[in-house]
Amino acid sequence: MSETPGATSPADGLRADCARCFGLCCVAPAFAASADFAIDKPAGQPCPNLRADSRCGIHADLRDRGFPGCTVFDCFGAGQRVAQVTFGGRDWRDAPETAARMFDTFAVMRPLHELLWYLTEALATRPPQSLHDELSVALDETGRLTREPADTLLGLDVDAYRGRVNPLLSRAGDAARARGGRPGVDRRGAHLFGVDLRRTDLRRANLRGALLIGADLRGVDLGLADLTGADLRGADLRGADLSGALFLHQSQLDAARGDRHTALPPARTRPGHWSPLSLTPLPRAPRSPARTTRPPRPR
Repeated sequence: MSETPGATSPADGLRADCARCFGLCCVAPAFAASADFAIDKPAGQPCPNLRADSRCGIHADLRDRGFPGCTVFDCFGAGQRVAQVTFGGRDWRDAPETAARMFDTFAVMRPLHELLWYLTEALATRPPQSLHDELSVALDETGRLTREPADTLLGLDVDAYRGRVNPLLSRAGDAARARGGRPGVDRRGAHLFGVDLRRTDLRRANLRGALLIGADLRGVDLGLADLTGADLRGADLRGADLSGALFLHQSQLDAARGDRHTALPPARTRPGHWSPLSLTPLPRAPRSPARTTRPPRPR
């Protein structure tokens, strides 16, 4: 539900356009009361904050009202695709018989649009020609699927399809990390909750799917690090250099903490809730106490 201008993809159609949607992200998914959401909401039931014009009634105050999870959700443009193309502009309120199918279709369309975004980003890394060709085929096929009618989409095993495309994206990340030097550490899927990583070399690292919730990344250089699906909720990015990070999505930045010294890629936007203050400097390692006696000679 992020409405940050220019927040998602450089490609047309992969940016969320809430004005052309029917509030699908506020109705279709379920969420549970937690640090991310103030209330329980079953799937298919409108959030009580959803207005009749399909906009959020508390959008400007979501974080303060206990809904930070809403601020980092992005449909990658799937909402307006389902609303305006798949269902021809018919609002589920005016055509309640379409509601269940529309919500189920949204659950398939969103991961497809997410794959479109990643495939577009992968092609922008200038992969080797053979991989470029494979990525282009996958991009065309995924785009074709998004144009299928609802019945066809509902019959798609989207998890299996994603499983076919993800290896291509992983190969693209590996190729980009190895360009001009050796790849960095492989920490894909690593559990790094709250870990202090300020002294860790994460340049060219593989951090696909890493859980970096609350991790301390202040001042860390993440150049050519693959951040596909990395969970950056609450991660401290103050002073970090993400200008060359791979597959960094705006929603990941929205979920993290940063400041004016955090370096971002040109296509990403500095979140409004980030601190205007400077980063906290890295504490120096304690020095060894001065020796007052001469050490014994080795025998």
